[in-house]
Amino acid sequence: MPNMGELHWEPSAAFRDAAQITHFLNWLREQHGLEFDDYAALHRWSVQDIGKFWEHIWDYFAVESSTPRGPAIATAEMPGATWFPTARMNYARRLIAAGADDAIAVEHYSEVRAPGTLSWGELRRLSRNVAHTLTALGVEPGDRVAAYLPNVPEALIAMVASTGIGALWSSCSPDFGVSSVLDRFRQIQPKVLIAVDGYRYGGKDFDRRAAVTELLAALPSVEKIIHVPYLFDEAAQTGGDMALDWAQASAQRPADSADPLAADFAFDHPLWVVYSSGTTGLPKGMVHGHGSMVLEHLKTHHLHMNHGPDSKLFFYTTTGWIMFNLLAAALIAGTSIVQYDGNPAYPDLKALWRIVERSKVTSFGTSPTFVNTLAQANVSPREEFDLSALQGVVCTGSPLTPESFAWFYDKVKTDLWVSSISGGTDVAAGFVSGVPTLPVHSGEIQAHCLGVDVHSFDPAGNSVIDGEGELVITQPMPTMPLYFWGDEDGSRYHDSYFATYPGVWRHGDLIRITHRGSSVISGRSDSTLNRHGIRIGTSEIYRTVESIEAVQDSMVIHVDSEDEHAHLRLFVVLRDERKLDTALSAEISQRLRTERSPRHVPDSVHQVAMIPYTLTGKKMEVPVKKILQGAQPELVANTDAMANPQALAEYALLFETFSAS
Repeated sequence: MPNMGELHWEPSAAFRDAAQITHFLNWLREQHGLEFDDYAALHRWSVQDIGKFWEHIWDYFAVESSTPRGPAIATAEMPGATWFPTARMNYARRLIAAGADDAIAVEHYSEVRAPGTLSWGELRRLSRNVAHTLTALGVEPGDRVAAYLPNVPEALIAMVASTGIGALWSSCSPDFGVSSVLDRFRQIQPKVLIAVDGYRYGGKDFDRRAAVTELLAALPSVEKIIHVPYLFDEAAQTGGDMALDWAQASAQRPADSADPLAADFAFDHPLWVVYSSGTTGLPKGMVHGHGSMVLEHLKTHHLHMNHGPDSKLFFYTTTGWIMFNLLAAALIAGTSIVQYDGNPAYPDLKALWRIVERSKVTSFGTSPTFVNTLAQANVSPREEFDLSALQGVVCTGSPLTPESFAWFYDKVKTDLWVSSISGGTDVAAGFVSGVPTLPVHSGEIQAHCLGVDVHSFDPAGNSVIDGEGELVITQPMPTMPLYFWGDEDGSRYHDSYFATYPGVWRHGDLIRITHRGSSVISGRSDSTLNRHGIRIGTSEIYRTVESIEAVQDSMVIHVDSEDEHAHLRLFVVLRDERKLDTALSAEISQRLRTERSPRHVPDSVHQVAMIPYTLTGKKMEVPVKKILQGAQPELVANTDAMANPQALAEYALLFETFSAS
């Protein structure tokens, strides 16, 4: 088993010298006399003088405002910090400004269409055409435009067009069920709906025309619908007089038309509404602002992800995950992006690697769950594909294990910058992330993000190093949500982050910050296992159990009890029709005892058919725990927000079995 903390990679001198963050350091020294010995010193300054840091980010990237910028931060309390209160800008206009007209901005692939490209000039033209249409339809700043679209160029264009005229963008992937979409869109009451007719996944067609009809009937706020033909030659014109198709919406406007993206908006003018998973209740609609996303995405893509005009980012995502927004945001660095709509395992597990090779991707993003699937299947991309252009990979969504780090170096490329990121939809950014000038250690995230004051708090609220605790942020970030949609008094926002430590953001993850500044995320703190007074992160157990050849997947649940008989139950999915027997149970327990500790050994092991996952690939530990404590599945989880909703029924039956024994 690979060792946690093992050194895997160090940047060459040439790679360090060419890194975007090195150019930023040189600029700080030459323009402001700021000299930093290493990244740790740079980060310390970025949180000790947080206002000046963000002002320098503004100046370094030549951010434009139609009014005087003013100070970075007017009020610094959390929640309620106010950033650049006198500045005005337009996120969408900045997003699509970088590339030459004839250069490629977007490459796109899907199971439905032939591969294609979109130049920067085409992206700008089509975005402005759709913006003209939205304005003509009566969309005004502050209105909402909702999209029921896959990860295709139309989604990107519509997002730019909507936000560029001051409307709020909000999207759901068409694999979301109707009730899950309504849980989101009903909250925001969109004026315009942009919808696809269907999609293809794993070679199977899914007709969504009836779903679109249901959405229209249940969303009386919608005044116009724009149909996007995708699965069929012509999209069904549901909506009668209120409908038009994409060809009409994106048609060329007169040359003398005013630029619909010319307007500027306040720094905190709302940009989009993104959502929490919604698996355990009504999704929280999180609103971010134009200015905060401009600054954050310039910082993230240039300094942490090392993107620039010569880069090409391919991140596998859907429009229902914040990584769609982050993929699109790479354009702000002049980086071209690659979109893919389809099953990453179809026709086989090499589908994404074919795209990496064909598009000469320099930066590839995916989830640790998918990486684990590749490793378990012994896929070896380096043996079949030309990956000479690939410089780095980015993984987010759950902890990346040392085994997955090792797989990248064994099966993909030895000279590879493997960057694990942890942040959230909440901030549309990372808290801890990669840095191209730092070494990569197995199982660890390289560093704290610049301008993010990350700490690990023990139960007493003390900041600890080399000890596991709650991930907290002790100073404001520009990208903390402006507010939750519909949360008029701010109580839901406050209770989500600030109820535990007043004035300090508690994110809900367990983190260990190492003495060298790297970090290890070990799972959600609300699913932490408390064994005899010792807190254990679930990822430690998963790492050991899922390294056993017979085990395909696992979930561990600590079922609390009012008496002393709390029970640690381990659920496993086995390979190749294997059945759980005494010998395998004993092997699991022995491995956990030896590799972890006696506290990690479950009280019982149970074979199940499936582990329940959210649509974004996260194990649903908390809902399962509630079911095993007697709650009804429909009361603890929205099945439309799940990747495999049929999985929950098995745990309800297991609860009955456990109760009877």
